[in-house]
Amino acid sequence: MEEVPENVSFPQVEEGVLEFWDKIDAFQTSLKLSEGRKEYSFYDGPPFATGLPHYGHILAGTIKDTVTRYAHQTGHHVIRRFGWDTHGLPIEFEIDKALGIKTKDDVMRIGIPTYNAECRNIVMRYSSEWEKVVKRLGRWIDMKNNYKTLDPSFMESVWWVFATLYEKGFVYRGFKVMSYSTGCTTPISNFEATMSYKEVPDPSVFVTFPLEDEPDVSLIAWTTTPWTLPSNLALCVNPEFDYVKIFDKQRKTHYILAKARLEELYKGGEKSEQIEIKETFKGVTLLGKKYHPLFNYFIQEKSKGAFQVVVDSYVTDTSGTGIVHQAPAFGEDDYRICLANGIIVKGEGLPCPVDDSGRFTKEVPEHAGKYIKDADKDIIKMLKSQNRLVLSGSIVHSYPFCWRSDTPLIYKAVPSWFVRVEEIRDRLLKNNDQTYWVPESIKEGRFSNWLRNSIDWAVSRNRYWGTPIPIWQSEDRQEVVVIDSIKKLEELSGVKGITDLHRESIDHITIPSKTGKGVLRRVDEVFDCWFESGSMPYAQQHYPFENKERFERSFPADFIAEGIDQTRGWFYTLMVLSTALFDRPPFKNLIANGLVLAADGKKMSKRLKNYPDPGLVVNLYGADSLRMYLINSPVVKAEDLRFQEKGVKDVVKDLLLPWFNAYRFCVQNARRYEAATNQKFVPNPALSVKSSNVMDEWVLASVQSLVKFVRQEMDAYRLYTVMPKLVKFIEQLTNWYVRLNRKRLKGSSGNEDAYTALNVLFEVLFTLCKAMAPFTPFFTEYVYQNLKKALPKSTENEDSVHYLMFPTAREEAINTRIEEAVSRMQTVIELGRSSRDRRKTPIKFPLKNILVIHPDAQFLEDLNKLKPYILEELNIQHLELTSDEGAFVEIELNPDHKALGKRLRGNYDKVREALKTLSQSQLREFQKNGKISVLDSEITSEEVKIIRKFKGDSAKQEASWDNDVLTVLDLETNKDLVEQGLAREVINRVQRLRKKAGLIPSDPIEVFYQVPEGKGAVELLEAIEHQNALIFSTTQVALINVTLRTTPHGPVYKSDLESKVGDTPLHLWVAPLSFAFDEKGLERRYNQAVVEEIKLFVLSRDYPTLRGKVQAEGKYSFKVRDTQVELTLGKDLFLTTADKLKVLAA
Repeated sequence: MEEVPENVSFPQVEEGVLEFWDKIDAFQTSLKLSEGRKEYSFYDGPPFATGLPHYGHILAGTIKDTVTRYAHQTGHHVIRRFGWDTHGLPIEFEIDKALGIKTKDDVMRIGIPTYNAECRNIVMRYSSEWEKVVKRLGRWIDMKNNYKTLDPSFMESVWWVFATLYEKGFVYRGFKVMSYSTGCTTPISNFEATMSYKEVPDPSVFVTFPLEDEPDVSLIAWTTTPWTLPSNLALCVNPEFDYVKIFDKQRKTHYILAKARLEELYKGGEKSEQIEIKETFKGVTLLGKKYHPLFNYFIQEKSKGAFQVVVDSYVTDTSGTGIVHQAPAFGEDDYRICLANGIIVKGEGLPCPVDDSGRFTKEVPEHAGKYIKDADKDIIKMLKSQNRLVLSGSIVHSYPFCWRSDTPLIYKAVPSWFVRVEEIRDRLLKNNDQTYWVPESIKEGRFSNWLRNSIDWAVSRNRYWGTPIPIWQSEDRQEVVVIDSIKKLEELSGVKGITDLHRESIDHITIPSKTGKGVLRRVDEVFDCWFESGSMPYAQQHYPFENKERFERSFPADFIAEGIDQTRGWFYTLMVLSTALFDRPPFKNLIANGLVLAADGKKMSKRLKNYPDPGLVVNLYGADSLRMYLINSPVVKAEDLRFQEKGVKDVVKDLLLPWFNAYRFCVQNARRYEAATNQKFVPNPALSVKSSNVMDEWVLASVQSLVKFVRQEMDAYRLYTVMPKLVKFIEQLTNWYVRLNRKRLKGSSGNEDAYTALNVLFEVLFTLCKAMAPFTPFFTEYVYQNLKKALPKSTENEDSVHYLMFPTAREEAINTRIEEAVSRMQTVIELGRSSRDRRKTPIKFPLKNILVIHPDAQFLEDLNKLKPYILEELNIQHLELTSDEGAFVEIELNPDHKALGKRLRGNYDKVREALKTLSQSQLREFQKNGKISVLDSEITSEEVKIIRKFKGDSAKQEASWDNDVLTVLDLETNKDLVEQGLAREVINRVQRLRKKAGLIPSDPIEVFYQVPEGKGAVELLEAIEHQNALIFSTTQVALINVTLRTTPHGPVYKSDLESKVGDTPLHLWVAPLSFAFDEKGLERRYNQAVVEEIKLFVLSRDYPTLRGKVQAEGKYSFKVRDTQVELTLGKDLFLTTADKLKVLAA
């Protein structure tokens, strides 16, 4: 394995991984490797490429990538194909703005071919930016072999879907009042109409309608849409409500309105002094009453039954006057009621003086060309001048807006092609029951309710850039042909070589009539783009014209995911079409994500700049960090996320950096092992399993538990539970396993045991790579590419970690008993650390004893088995275990005044006082049994709080608690403990200098030190001398006092002449391991110049090579200055300075 740098830039690592993936064509290779496996079907909802990807897209993409990577790793073949939504209003709206198009006439002036060419030019405007973002985030999906809704193959399948629905009787043409966007000049679907609401002010007007047979009596109706009044054809009342005829004393006239609504116009209602109630009657009494219209624009409709009172129970008494004005062209209920009462006729025209752009036509000459909302004020003025206005004001209410053009929606009667949905509601609900959602509440609540109340779906749009509806009909609409394929159109029309299906390519094509009606022409409408999106399971594969078997084998999809807003969009249209076509759900599993908001809870806005740029976030912290932040948030449970850049940074701090450090430590010590043993480190999983070391068993059990948990949660599509468990495991790995086994991994207990520990750590890291590859694809690849260098050639040694299968948890390795025991050890260590922190006694200063008290014998036995780790980690010499807390703990009871007072009433004060007199033995019995009798009243542990107080010597001891565990730390010290503390300070300085020099533990070095005379010098020198074994066991280097010799031979890596232990200076030098000489002995045999030449010659040789030669021969002979020299090992020449000092000391 290659050396791992001390510091890491995760974004740079990811850039390197991307280059590697490109080099090996990783994604396509993974698909080839998985051919023949069980297929896992995934549908990618198509976005528009006319805008740049934002955090919502990144979130959905991350969810999809994580799940499909996991599916691949669990033995599936997962085709992932990107799609583009290229038709519809979003595209047309951009072109309308760019070209200043406002009406249909504007389009006709430039021509549909030109208009559609402009649309085609922008549909892929940002596709390259999308590709860069998708790739940089590590998402594996085929963006080259994508599907587009403008592809002829896609459009042809959409035709097939529609023709099949037509054959099944699901399609009809209707004249229906629908939500209408004047900004986009088209009706919109019922689910689109609910996507954007705003609180807006609107006029509130009360208008009179004098009765024909009683001109001095007027009906009062209320409306917030004065612009609809010119189209009024009827008034509607509730047949069951009470209505009153009143005399308005101030206005000197009679009015009729609902009795329950008098308060709306008159303070005090029926008790108001302004009015006199003349009659009270049921609404049905008014049925058929004729009235004088407000305007004469449509006076001709009177002969058809207009301008009369009708009844219907939809009228409420919660607002208005209980009398609703009816304009059938602008209200769904208005249309229904007028149709039922014969005022209008189905299929025939009706008064609708508003054009496609929401402007009045010449039928209302006073306001012709004026936008309806702008005409409200003028209409109110006209009503006032005609004395038909009772009251005028304004109201603020929630009103639907077009989510694309941001203009108010209106209801408008338009002809449209519909798919029958209402008659298959039961089947929709049945199919929905067969699906699995995360979260389940969205499926059972929002989506089920939407299906339960679904209405027929208007699938046609009076637009240009879209898939044309494939209906050819005669002029009288009596002969109709629905085309399901290009082949059929060519056969029936005689036109050959059709390669495009857009309006400019087929609108001119006619089909000869078979009944003598001349030629059939295509209807003008195109499909709602939601119909295309709902058809994508079939159209992306050009079904049924191609891939028939593959589609039928993989339908329904195993998995889809999009935002929660798609419950009324894509999820709905998928379900409607699959149910109508096949009576099957379109998917099996679904994740609905919530919205990603700015940190302040507002919608992310480029204009407000209230969120960090995704590209900058990735460049700062890496894509893995952003991915893990998103899928660890409530947004994966369909809740909203307030995006915080700090959250991404925390993933680096809490997950990736500790993980990297554990990986680096493993590689570093594997290389140390190789240097020490002159053997390549080759992992042996069998050795790991056989290890009897309890921490080895624990960490192996923990990683297998993690694997089992991740598989369990991913199988249930609960991505959001993985990150917390992973962070916890990484913390356990780095702060417990690595920390507690650091010396062992470095070889302190021999290379054989170090090899075992390294095997365990390697297996954990390798398992982690495979298990976390779907979540952090970059970092796992980076780690794997180095780890695999240690592996023998096997099935686990693939080019990429993403070619490996997800690990299966080894149940035999999962040991909950060991996990519990280590958890108990951790509790005690953390309590001991807390005690030290409170008494400001650092860990590096050893203490004599810690006492642990717990009533459970098994708890204490677990601690005894792990005793060495507790002593080491707390720097304690002795561990004492007992279940008897009597000598250290005093128990008190704190009564729950509310609970006991309520039950004991007058006896409570006496019982409370009696509780204070209980002996410690009585209190311990109560603690054990959970109940005690006091003054003939039984008191339970639920009614009092047990308070345990430490009663030891707090000056010399520090206690810490955690439920039943009590630790007592002995704070007394002696000279040996003080020296050990000083020695640890020295170790700290040595390791710090080693790190500054850029050295790793396996680098051969010597460390020289000097303690200048002064305060504390003697004590520090004695501590270094007495604790030499402790220092060596940690640093693996013997410290050499420069007072026993001169400066180090050869170059010095690093020196530190500023270091201090407390207030005592400590000078340190780190030098490469080199030979030492007996200079005085040499000077007795040779002159000083020759001695210097000897030293220079020896030190210039390659140290490891010459060391081996000298060790083997026991001497070294050579010639300098024509002088033959022979140096004897252990007399003239020493392998290290430390060896020389040992000889000198002897």
